Amino acid sequence: MIETGRPTPLGAHWDGQGVNFALYSGAAESVELCLFDEQDREAGHYRLRECTDGVWHGYLPGCGPGQRYGYRVHGRYDPEQGLRCNPAKLLIDPYARRLSGGFSWSKSWFDFESTGENGECRPSLRDSAPFVPKSVVSGPCDTPSAGPRIPWKETILYEANVRGFSMAHPAIPEKDRGKFAGLRNKDVLSYLKALGITSLELLPVHAFVDEQFLGRRGLRNFWGYNSLNFFTPESRYAGMNPVAEFRDMVNAVHEAGMELILDVVYNHTAEGGRDGPTLSFRGIDNLAYYRTLPGQPGHYVNDTGCGNTLNADHPRLQELVLDSLRYWVTEMGVDGFRFDLATVLGRSADGFHHDHALLKEISSDRVLRDTKLIAEPWDPGPGGYHLGAFPSGWAEWNDKYRDCVRRYWRGDKGLAGEFAGRLHGSAEIFEPAARKPWSSVNFLTSHDGFTLSDLVSYAGKHNESNGENNRDGHQHNYSCNHGVEGPTDDKRINRDRRRQRLNMLATLMFSQGTPMLLAGDEFGNSQAGNNNAYAQDNETGWLDWSGLETDPGFLEQVRALVHLRRTTPLLRQGEYRHGRSSNRLGWPDIQWLRPNGSMLSGDDWHPARTKAVVFADAHGGSSSAVAILINGSSKPVNFNLPGADDSCNWSVGFASEETLLESLGTCEWRLGGHCIACLKLD
Repeated sequence: MIETGRPTPLGAHWDGQGVNFALYSGAAESVELCLFDEQDREAGHYRLRECTDGVWHGYLPGCGPGQRYGYRVHGRYDPEQGLRCNPAKLLIDPYARRLSGGFSWSKSWFDFESTGENGECRPSLRDSAPFVPKSVVSGPCDTPSAGPRIPWKETILYEANVRGFSMAHPAIPEKDRGKFAGLRNKDVLSYLKALGITSLELLPVHAFVDEQFLGRRGLRNFWGYNSLNFFTPESRYAGMNPVAEFRDMVNAVHEAGMELILDVVYNHTAEGGRDGPTLSFRGIDNLAYYRTLPGQPGHYVNDTGCGNTLNADHPRLQELVLDSLRYWVTEMGVDGFRFDLATVLGRSADGFHHDHALLKEISSDRVLRDTKLIAEPWDPGPGGYHLGAFPSGWAEWNDKYRDCVRRYWRGDKGLAGEFAGRLHGSAEIFEPAARKPWSSVNFLTSHDGFTLSDLVSYAGKHNESNGENNRDGHQHNYSCNHGVEGPTDDKRINRDRRRQRLNMLATLMFSQGTPMLLAGDEFGNSQAGNNNAYAQDNETGWLDWSGLETDPGFLEQVRALVHLRRTTPLLRQGEYRHGRSSNRLGWPDIQWLRPNGSMLSGDDWHPARTKAVVFADAHGGSSSAVAILINGSSKPVNFNLPGADDSCNWSVGFASEETLLESLGTCEWRLGGHCIACLKLD
């Protein structure tokens, strides 16, 4: 016999004697709890007869961890009014910590059977229970280890996909490839540690669904941006116990001295548009969880381009997001989050608000305020671009940085001033709101787009294998193939491509802000020109580790770049500098120079393909400085650096091609065309 139970906390919670079940549904007239045995057969069902403030609850004595369950929500079915209650559909608990069984596309997933002559949906009576995963009651778990708490200005992010990184890694045993276990492999962690990154950022690992159209093409979702449950680790990334295996991975990453950041998708779900499947939120309370068009509650707002948009204005959706984030921090050990299409979190009916209640709650939450919070500051909806508009304490992906650096090194004209601003940390974007340089997450490439190797090898995208006739993916890549489309045996072209990759990586590591590397860029991984590998869970999307053997010296140079940044505080400053003299040498803390050593000003900026930037210690007690020499022209250039009158000796920190950097005297250097170098003064 089921007892009254409590309305909090939401989800299924075991107290040692039984389980309290609590589900929010403001649309329900009654809620049915269905239990299943280990063979997925229905083993009992109970009506949750108590409802408190929209939360249906009940306590089942003798029930315990491992129990499989789901909900059937009884209520009004009127799709045109946004009401989608259909008890024939077994629904996943939004607060489930584990799921049992996989997703198998079936007609029973849909809450409508067909469309009538007047456009009215008739409710489907097909039972979906045999075709959907069951929620699983979880028990107590071990406390995860604490992360290293890397200060923002010392952070170097490394974006990776669990499967993409590990499926072809030679040191990972076959049984661990594609899984969380592969990322706790000692050789993998040693590799990441030697590379010098501080924070491993994983593409989404929340339970997600392969889109139906991909299955028809013989493809599957590779990136994971199609979440259905925000508490459950994706089962394809684990063996028997996704929760334990994820936590073991986090502990291993922490033990290696690194942070674990999760990419999270609180902007839409896998239930898609109005004709999509009913698996959880839609059947529980459609209007609470999703935003609908004004005056048309049967139609979804689609600010995400994925069919639906989560309703950030609803208190229960806000509660779900916050509870989910806290869970991944306190019980799973995660150190921070990158929010996909983060502007949705600040959207109301009249658009984005930087002071939206949900953003404010995330920023001020006692658990979350000490984690890393990273926004993708745009979405495809109207007025969806908001770089620089997120609250203090957040960092943001800076696509202006990506595009400018790509175009500059490609040879586009008129970018000298903007390029300088990006190297300076995009102060014009972040400093007016009193935000720090680390607020700008600088990146050249990410999962979405070309890899760095493809950026210098392809003039156009080659996405034919996605099955969309090459119509998908970014149209403006700012790439250059240097004379041949794709791989070539031409030594000159390959040398130019290699140097351009290093030019861009060096720019990334010499720029103020937070650098992010895409996994594989450090050794030349290619996706054969595919700039939208979201469905390529195969050799196209998996890292090709043979690149380490093809050019091992490239990896060593990238490691040297990362090491140089980590050991040179002037390359990762905590404040913006604006040319004030405050050091023992009397130099400005930042100065932009012509090659002859005079200050750049006015009209000099527009044509300037060659320049130097000098950062000097701003604290007055040291004469240390760094000089970044930039030659975007095709011809060698002589640079005169400050310090000749003080017998200063500049030493080489890095050059994208060492043979193109030559000392002509104490403070005079010659740098070859299409090259960048960093000199140090200690």
